[in-house]
Amino acid sequence: MHSPKISKLYKNIFKVTAFALTSSILFAAPAQTQKEPSVTKPLLALKVATYQFERSAALFDGRVQIEGCDAKFVKMAIGDMNTNVFNGPQTLDVTEIGLHPFMLAYANDNFRDYTLLPIFPVRVFRHKSIFINTQSGIKTPEDLKGKTIASPGYSSSSLTWIRGIIQDEYGITPQDVTWLTSEKDSSADVSGKISKNEQIIPDGITMKKGTKGKDESDLLVSGEADALFHAAEPKAYKEGDPKVGRLFADYKKVERAYYTKTGIFPIMHAVAIKTSLLKKHPWLAKAVFDAFSQSKALAYRSMANLG
Repeated sequence: MHSPKISKLYKNIFKVTAFALTSSILFAAPAQTQKEPSVTKPLLALKVATYQFERSAALFDGRVQIEGCDAKFVKMAIGDMNTNVFNGPQTLDVTEIGLHPFMLAYANDNFRDYTLLPIFPVRVFRHKSIFINTQSGIKTPEDLKGKTIASPGYSSSSLTWIRGIIQDEYGITPQDVTWLTSEKDSSADVSGKISKNEQIIPDGITMKKGTKGKDESDLLVSGEADALFHAAEPKAYKEGDPKVGRLFADYKKVERAYYTKTGIFPIMHAVAIKTSLLKKHPWLAKAVFDAFSQSKALAYRSMANLG
């Protein structure tokens, strides 16, 4: 997926996503003929996994129900949800899913066990996710060229977006740096264990393994890595280590400018339904979509009321 212009990557991302999302529509009956589940029938038991964001809180506490279903919501981290779906027991009927890992499985492994819905629990600008060793001499994005960049994994949605932004906006390609994977992740309690589809390494780049026993935060502090691409704040940054800082100190300003220029609000996660379940109950797609939408609306209303 490394093209001369990363804008082509963006087009491919949205093209594959659109195709995957369109396929989910094919499993559902047309809106005008779609039958709502009968209230007299037993409720469909569902196991649903997601982060417990403020926008999904109403699903967890029962204020919003998935119509026609008896849904049990479980809080899981994205790496663990990905592993369950792509390489695990597939015990989740509905689940939050990493968008780029899903795309890789869909395109390369003919993965069709789950179907995407246009529900995006996480959309995040990623300029804030670039960290530097303050003694590395990196002051601008262009200074990343020729440096060593650490990351836990390589092909997660967040890291893919960061590489795309750095290439498209600042001209630094994945081939211009040395990549360093860490054995551990200091934020594993938040993101879960890195899934297989978040560790796919393409041809044509230089990839090395960091020192055994060190996590991505250790690699950055020690200077083994000059910079770090990571969705979560590394341990050393949270602890206030002066050796670790953000490449963009005023990242909110940079991210606003990026959105103004491109109109892109990066998608990290989507929601997927087990395809066999969706074929058997095509009304489920709309029911799940409506429930997530209602829960988000309640969260927005609460934030507005609180000012």
